[in-house]
Amino acid sequence: MSSMNRAQSITNAWIFPNKSANIALSTANKETEALDMADTSSDFAERLRTLRKQKNLSQTELGKLAGLHYTHIGRFERGLSRPSGDTLKRLSEALDVSSDYLLEGSTEDAAKAKFEDRELLRQFQEVEHLPEEDKTVVKKLLDAFLTKKQLQSLAR
Repeated sequence: MSSMNRAQSITNAWIFPNKSANIALSTANKETEALDMADTSSDFAERLRTLRKQKNLSQTELGKLAGLHYTHIGRFERGLSRPSGDTLKRLSEALDVSSDYLLEGSTEDAAKAKFEDRELLRQFQEVEHLPEEDKTVVKKLLDAFLTKKQLQSLAR
């Protein structure tokens, strides 16, 4: 055996002392990645379905807004396929949310997904940066206003 082959054998024995263990580890890693992707895919599918229903859109209507056939929307909602980058952008624009929220469901974008009034959302985001005392005042004012509106609607 040449010194080069011997060095390679020693290196392989050190890096891969048990090839079957390395293969098992590699297989386990791939299975874990597949499970992680499945979780992400089902989360995306659920978010897409929930947002579509919140907007009172059928799959056909969402498809038209996003320039897609309704069967694609169905496949996305069932977790059978994932949209391309361009398709994701069109879906997020049609649903008025960020692509990040649609894919990952970040909490900052979750509020944006449910707010139609962007000015109100901006104001709430500013309130979040106020000291706790000021937040309490804003909450009490909001609560009083909403209570008044509920009482007015009951009086009618």
